[in-house]
Amino acid sequence: MANVVIVGTQWGDEGKGKIVDLLTEHADYVVRFQGGNNAGHTLVVEGKKYVFHLIPSGILYENKKCFIGNGVVLDPGVLLEEMAELSAQGLPVNPNRLMISQDAHLIMPYHRMLDSCSEAALKSGKKIGTTGRGIGPCYGDKVLRKGIKAGDILDPDLFKDKLKENIEEKNFLFTKKFGADPISFDEIYGQFQAYAEQLAPYIDNVSVALDLGRRAGKHILFEGAQGTQLDIDHGTYPFVTSSNTIAGNACNGSGFGPSHIDCVIGILKAYTTRVGEGPFPTELFDNVGDELQKKGGEFGATTGRKRRCGWLDGVVAKDAVRLNGINGLAITKLDVLSGQPKLKLATSYDAAGKSLSALPSNIRTYDKMQPVYEELAGWQEEIEQIKNIDDLPAKARDYVKRIEDFTETPAYIVSVGPGREQTMLLKNPFEK
Repeated sequence: MANVVIVGTQWGDEGKGKIVDLLTEHADYVVRFQGGNNAGHTLVVEGKKYVFHLIPSGILYENKKCFIGNGVVLDPGVLLEEMAELSAQGLPVNPNRLMISQDAHLIMPYHRMLDSCSEAALKSGKKIGTTGRGIGPCYGDKVLRKGIKAGDILDPDLFKDKLKENIEEKNFLFTKKFGADPISFDEIYGQFQAYAEQLAPYIDNVSVALDLGRRAGKHILFEGAQGTQLDIDHGTYPFVTSSNTIAGNACNGSGFGPSHIDCVIGILKAYTTRVGEGPFPTELFDNVGDELQKKGGEFGATTGRKRRCGWLDGVVAKDAVRLNGINGLAITKLDVLSGQPKLKLATSYDAAGKSLSALPSNIRTYDKMQPVYEELAGWQEEIEQIKNIDDLPAKARDYVKRIEDFTETPAYIVSVGPGREQTMLLKNPFEK
């Protein structure tokens, strides 16, 4: 038995879905523990593309059970759409394959509306770059103790009382602060009663189920969304998501004891990308950035937005190793760097003459900060078909080794393409 957490080490979009898919073969349970449908995992299996927003990507394996933990904020409409799409692709989702935590908070229509109104009200340069899917307002209501949980919709009277209180408050904001039309209680109540009927068989106590599985010797894989630098506490605040994305939240977001975690895998893209607003010290504004964007297919799985691209930021990587307690790295998209004559690795930052070896907390420090680069030789050979790490070009192996040395963390996995077969498993974290 082993329990493994997978997290992103950068600003998301590192290729977590593919690595989860790879390791799910060795797991029995797959657990999503934070975020909402503002995150997306893209998988290519036998040439077929799958995009997941809420359901753990382990659902592609028919003999595995997937869990949506209490740390997730859940939009029932989006979940049901995703389930219907999977069924249409020959992957029916039933209660034997998916369990939803009774304590997961629900994204309500007024959360999405608040998200859009709040972002629109911000001045240029102050915008967060939210996806507008209601994630932040939902987490906000959770913290303010006004949230509605998945289990609440199974009790019509409780749900009605909570909804009335929320509608009254939200309509005050919409009409008085934002000058928008009020929302309808009856419309939302009816909509969610229909959701309750469809989702009732899936809603249960995930914490208890995971503990029973652990006691029975099940291998459990915890699937994070987004990346370390989007963490609400430890990321580039305020340009972050509204949840804790780091490995410690795998326990809090699922009700699983921390002493039972055996290994943390950090997914590290071989260069760096970011979607939306916020600091990005190694961002490239030249042809190299354009080349990485095009060759890497850097568009957001959820929003379709073009990702900003830059050189690998070693400071970000070392921060992630420290914050997550990472045991091993999964280096992805190494193939995208093929053809670059020179590569760069940011090893520190210079902030007005002061050397920084970790990302600063003060958001204004980024304006006067420049990355300090170490230059490495690139390779010209295409590597998508290579199956063994020893068959990589020497300079590609040198690049991987430099990442390992700089982060003081071994590579467990190296990926050279989007397909399952384009992945080298150097060490299986489920094998102690």
